[in-house]
Order: sequence, then C-alpha cells, then structure tokens
Amino acid sequence: MRIAYFINQYPKVSHSFIRREILALEKLGVEVHRWSLKTNPAELVDPLDLEELDKTRLLLSEPKMSLIARLSGALVRHPAGWFKALKLAFTTGYGSERGLLRHLAYFIEACTVVAWARDEKIEHVHAHFGTNPTTVVMLAKVLGGPSYSFTVHGPDEFDMPEFIALGEKIRRSAFTVAISSFGRSQLLRRISYEHWHKVVIVRCGLEKAFSSGDITPIDEARRFVCVGRLCEQKGQMLLIDAMRQLFDEGHEFDLVLAGDGPMRQEIEQRIERLHLSSHVKITGWISSEQVREQIVGARALVLPSFAEGLPVVIMEAMALKRPIITTSIAGIPELVVSGKTGWLVPAGTVAPLKQVMQDCLQAPREDVRLMGEAARQQVLLQHDIDREAQKLLTHFKEHHRLQPTQSAASTPPQKPHHITTP
Repeated sequence: MRIAYFINQYPKVSHSFIRREILALEKLGVEVHRWSLKTNPAELVDPLDLEELDKTRLLLSEPKMSLIARLSGALVRHPAGWFKALKLAFTTGYGSERGLLRHLAYFIEACTVVAWARDEKIEHVHAHFGTNPTTVVMLAKVLGGPSYSFTVHGPDEFDMPEFIALGEKIRRSAFTVAISSFGRSQLLRRISYEHWHKVVIVRCGLEKAFSSGDITPIDEARRFVCVGRLCEQKGQMLLIDAMRQLFDEGHEFDLVLAGDGPMRQEIEQRIERLHLSSHVKITGWISSEQVREQIVGARALVLPSFAEGLPVVIMEAMALKRPIITTSIAGIPELVVSGKTGWLVPAGTVAPLKQVMQDCLQAPREDVRLMGEAARQQVLLQHDIDREAQKLLTHFKEHHRLQPTQSAASTPPQKPHHITTP
C-alpha cells in the first residue's frame, strides 16, 4: 500500500509521535511517503529527525515556476475539479482565520500535491492536524487527487472549528482520527449524526524500545521536570508561582523546563524576579534521548496546561515509571488516574498545584515508586504504537475496500482506476 503523510512542518522536534506512527506503519509493510510544507533544519537536534529530513519532500522548497506549472497542469488535466476546488478555497477562506489569500495559496499547494500523488502513485494521503495541512489535501481531493484522512490532536482545532471548516473536512474525508474519547466527542459536535461513523479513535503510541532496558528507579532527588513548548497554554507561569510559594514554606527543590518557545523571555524574567534562578533550568530544544534523561532524573513530570489534546510527553514519562502532576482537562483523565498514576488538579489554579507538588515531595519514596509502576502499566496498556498503527492500517484498508477511488496516478476522470486492497 502506497500512502503519503502530509504535515505542515516535518520533521519537527515536537512531532516525534508522527515519526513513530510512520515507522510503525512501515513495519507493517506500508510504503509511506513523507510530504511537508516546510521544516526548520536548524531546530533539529534528534538524529532520528535528521534521518527523516532526508526522506521528506518539502513543498515550499519547490521552485516557484514548478508550482505555477502544476497549477496550470491541474487545470488542463481536470478542469471541472479545478474550478470546484477553487470555489471551495474561496468558500472556506471567506471569514476564516487566515483569509482568502492564504486559501488561494493552499489551492496552489493542492495542485502540487495532486502532481506528487500522480508521480509517486499514491493511493491515499493522511494529514496530521485539522488546520492547513488538511485544507490542502481536501482541495487536492476535489482537484482529482487521492482520498484523504486526517488526525485531529487539539486543542487548536477545538478552539476555532468554524474558522478552519472542520466539519467540512470531516464530511469530505475517508475517515477522521481522534486521539482520545474526549477528542472524538468534540469532533462529533461539528457534524451530523450520519457522519459520526467516520470519526475513529487511534491513540498516539510509544514504541517498545522507548521504555525497554533498565529504567532508573526514583531516588530521593527533589526535582520536577516540565516538558513542552514555552507558551501560554502550557501554564509554566503558574508553575513558577507555585514553586515560589513552596520555597516560602520551606520546601526546596529544582525544576527543569525542557523546551523553548515564544514565552521564554517572560518566563526567564519571572524566574529572576522571584529569585529562583539557581533552582530553575531552561534547556531549550533537546533530543528525544535528552528528554528521556531529564524525565528519569526527576521525581515527577509536572504539566500545568490550560489546553491540550493528550500530551505525548505524559505517555513518555509514565512509560519511564514517573508519576504525573497535571491538569484535569481534555483527554488527560483518560490516561492519568489521580491518586494512582499521578495527581490531577483544576487548570488555571496555583494553590492545588502547589499542594500536590508538596504531596509528591513529602511522599515516601516507595509510594512514589509504586505510583510510577502503575503509570507504566497504564500507558503500555493504552498506547502501544504497533497496536495503534495496526488500527490505522485497518481503517486505510477498510476505506479502500468499501469505496474504491480514482488514484491521482490515474488517467483523466473518464477512465477511472480502481485501487485494489493489498
């Protein structure tokens, strides 16, 4: 089976879950072509991401004349679809967050996707994120390209469903993937009941190698780690405030903020203002192996987010036998069980966060160890990448079995080419 993955930015430091999914599908015999609008090689620090960069075709790196040639070529090959897709670009662009001009750019990009699919004999395209990557593959399908599916992670798609035509994208898709039951519920709100069957759950997963071998046991280290982009929705500012309150009550510990982002300067200023500089370290972007090292060097992972889908870093920490301190939002309670695998607190509050951090610091090491063991069992039960990739492959095959489609590799529409299920 030949499919393509289309992503806004790939490879990317925070997109290791996409890489895992692609590699797991390839283990199952699927030929996966990596397509991305862009990437930023300067940010890539993980050797696995650098390997993926060599395998990825970047749309925005194409010469402008090639893009124009594909635009006119799409008109010649499929004039009816060309005008339908152009109309759809206008209707979805009008009143959208990104406007008409950006959607015309998506239309041009879709013409290139159709050409790539024809050249590489792609049967189906899967996009990650319900924003602009899915807009492009939806337009490509209308242009005569292959069928598409997409994975919605949240929270961005849940915050602005009307502005990204989320319901339209689901209705036109072969199927749509949610990564949690909560995520599925939010998607079902955007479509009529007749389309509910299209929304399926395929969870993000971890490969067995991630948690294989010896895992450093929890020691008496008084250290927390917070892994994620330094931005408003991750709540790091509240974490710094909770830390200051704990210090004022006589509790001392260290905190590692593993990541980078637009709020780094503000967070650094807050840390300095509260006189915590000697106890807080900001690492910047680091590799997957370095993230692992930071997690196993901590007593617990702390993630005081305001909005999420279901963070992969929670899965990683649980696989490494570390309890989780996080907020009771979105899909998180489907994985983190308060009092068993970690602690859940209301989002946007400092006092409960401070209290459970204190509880974690004061808990006997054996209690924390048992909580970490339970966390590992829970995540391995729910988030095995090989099992989840098999689910995804089943959906790919089911779609082609029930609805044979014309491939973009085919000749013009009057001579349809039917895909056979591998």
